[in-house]
This record gives sequence, C-alpha cells and structure tokens, in this order.
Amino acid sequence: MINTDTRYGSVAKSFHWLTALLILAIILIGVIANDLARAIRNPEIATTDADISRAAFLFSWHKTLGVTVFFVALMRILWAVTQPKPGLLNGDNPPEAIAAETVHWLLYGSLVALPLSGWVHHASTTGFAPIWWPFGQSLPLVPLDAYVSEIARTLHHVAKWVLAGALTAHILGALKHHVIDRDATLRRMWFGRADGQPSEAQPGHGAPLVAALAVWAAALGVTAWLGWFPERDVSPRTALAAVNSDWTVQDGTLEITITQLGSTVTGEFADWTADITYDETPAADGKHGDVTVTIATGSLELGIVTGQAMGPDFLNAEAFPTARFTADLVTLDEELTARGTLTIRETGVALQFPVTLSIEGNTATARADTSVDRRDFAIGQSVGDQGSLGFDVDIRFELTATR
Repeated sequence: MINTDTRYGSVAKSFHWLTALLILAIILIGVIANDLARAIRNPEIATTDADISRAAFLFSWHKTLGVTVFFVALMRILWAVTQPKPGLLNGDNPPEAIAAETVHWLLYGSLVALPLSGWVHHASTTGFAPIWWPFGQSLPLVPLDAYVSEIARTLHHVAKWVLAGALTAHILGALKHHVIDRDATLRRMWFGRADGQPSEAQPGHGAPLVAALAVWAAALGVTAWLGWFPERDVSPRTALAAVNSDWTVQDGTLEITITQLGSTVTGEFADWTADITYDETPAADGKHGDVTVTIATGSLELGIVTGQAMGPDFLNAEAFPTARFTADLVTLDEELTARGTLTIRETGVALQFPVTLSIEGNTATARADTSVDRRDFAIGQSVGDQGSLGFDVDIRFELTATR
C-alpha cells in the first residue's frame, strides 16, 4: 500500500487514477453543459424548460465533482507528504527532470486552485445549479459579492488552462517514457508491482517549485494584461431621493427569495426609501398611520441571475426603474397589519400582511414576511413552468427607524 524508493504503493496509484477519472468526467460534463448554456442564451435557437433543467443538472454534476476533486487532491497531497517519493528514472537528464517535477508542482497546485476557485465563484453568487453536497451553498469568509464572484471566475479560468497545459505535458512525458525510453515510469503508476531503479542524480524541489511559481505568475500576468480581471464598479449610481418622514430609517434590509429549478435564490435591494407615519395610539378606525416604500428595481442583487432579473421579461429595470408599496398601518384582529397596494411594472396588486413592531422610546424595529405571485405583475411570462422558476416570490424586510 505504501511507497518505496523504487515504486508507488496502491494508495498513491488509487489517488492518481481516481483523480484522472474525475477530471475526465468534469471536462466532458462541462463541455456539454457549456454548449447547452450557449444555446439557451442564443435567442435564435429554440430551447425549452427541459433544456434549462438539463443544463442545471449538468452544471450541478460539474460543480459537485469539482468539490470532490478538491477533497481528493487534499487527501492525495497529505498522503504524498507522509510517503517516500520514488526517484525519477531520468534524474541524470537535468532539463527533463526539472521539467517533470515542475509539471508535478503545477498539477498539485491547479488541482487545488481550480475547484476551490469554482467553489468560491458559486458561493459568492447564489443562483443557477446547486452543489449536491451537504455543506450548504455558502463558504466561510466568502461574501455574497458579484465582484468576488467575478474574480473567482477569472481565477477558475486561469487555473483551467494551467491544468490543461500541465496535463498535456504530463501525458506526453509519460508516453515518451513508455514508448521511446521504454522505462518503468508509466508502469510504476499502473496497478501491479513494477519497480524502477532511480538514477543517482535527482533534480531536488527548489528549481521546479520556482519554475512552477513562474508559470503561475506568467499566467496571471497575461490575464491581467488582457484585462480579463474585473474592475469593481465604483461609478456613482443615481440614488433615490431622500424622504421627509416622521420616522427615519437608520438601517434595514429588503430581500426577495425565488425558487429556480428547485433551489432557493435570495437577493437584496440596495436602494429603497420608506416614508413612515405612525402613532402608537390608533384612530377610531384602527389606523396607526401609513407608509410609502419606493424601491429602485435596478439595485437588486440576485446572484448569478441578476442580469436576467433586470431583463424585459422580468423587472425590466430600464423601463420601470422603481416599484412602490403604499399601505395603511392598521390593527386587525389585535395585530398590526400593512394593508395596501404593491405596484411593479405599473401593475398594482392588493397586498396585506402582519408586521412585527417593537418601539423603545424613539427607536422602532420592524420586520415582516409576505409572498406574491410574479404572474400577477406579468413578470417572467416566458417561463410558465413552475419547476424552472417558481410562481411565488417571498418578500422579507427588517428595519430600524427613529422618531
């Protein structure tokens, strides 16, 4: 099971060929999924909800196997550092030997960097195709941030090409040893007992490690030179005008949650205002006051599907830059209730929901949850299958306001 100075043990061989099979599967699934995704995005190609579901299924497989590779690579590295490493059979050929060890460093690095960057890309922008692992879809220390997601996506792209180059060199090198040199380099990694006497001279780790780092630096440098790394959007966004209100919102969140292909996706509006009038003592009709909430639809961040949400068939933020909720705050059945109209895309729909309110002195905290049907606002009419995109949209807010 363990390595010796002349051969690899069965554990190292299992890790090697398991990694190879996983990479092959990931490449094939990724190619098919990307081709299908390009067809879905192409308005000239007719696609169905079944095509979208198939693409999500394939991307979920791609991501799940990628996370598997990440853990397999970590276990493989941990096993390797506890084992003797069989020496090279051609260590007395310094250029070849250094190149071979450099490729090994590149392989180990990319087998960690490639799936990890893909995982960060997924975790930092909720949306299409969940990972089928019991960890949830987020990662510690990784924020839901479109800029972080784009950085990770670019690094994933760079690592993909580093891995492709290293794999190509690794395979060609193994074939050269087997076909031209006719030595035991490839046979040592195949199952069965195959020994190979290493040459007395060996390249060491220093020069190959430096060479591998130089390759990574060059790949990242070329990527930066080509302008592939995203720039954080610091351009000023036209904000909604401040309102004069009896109660001034100090902080708060306004979120929506949709269900796409069976997975929930939560987004948040960054820009909204609330004009609130409220008195703890209700009038004779049970009315405490009223509220007008204005929402900048273009300020929604909904993960990887943000662009789609802004499109003409959905919020159509360019044509309808704001949504509005106007309501009376009344006591119904001994419960504070917001009763009013939600207007999106100039379509008003009656909406009523209970509000949890707490007031201490001149500071109030409020929160509420409700749900609407997107079809009532003519949103997403091209997606009639609830399995692809749920009809219900959950709305949730929390806020703190001062009198």
